Amino acid sequence: MVEQVFSMSRNDDMAVEKLIFDENINYIHMVFNNGQGLPEHFANSNVYMTVVRGQLSIQLDEQDDHIYEAGNVLKIPEGTKMNVRNKHEATLELIVVKAPAPKA
Repeated sequence: MVEQVFSMSRNDDMAVEKLIFDENINYIHMVFNNGQGLPEHFANSNVYMTVVRGQLSIQLDEQDDHIYEAGNVLKIPEGTKMNVRNKHEATLELIVVKAPAPKA
């Protein structure tokens, strides 16, 4: 078999699944319910964030919160301060790709 296959959860339980972590990319599947999210942090690479379902509330650097619906893809530069939350009733599901893969 040439391909590698990676499986992600398919439910509404909170998840941060590091599916592919290699020298090329980090590919992460995230699921957050209302009030859940990531600790505030700085992007350690270029971040490409796809909203698969729900609504993403995100504060970048010193901006006010912006809300993005399913179907939106965000490109966030390395070094950006990020605050990622689900402030909505519907489950939020994200695919996050970091490219190039962070060095550490």
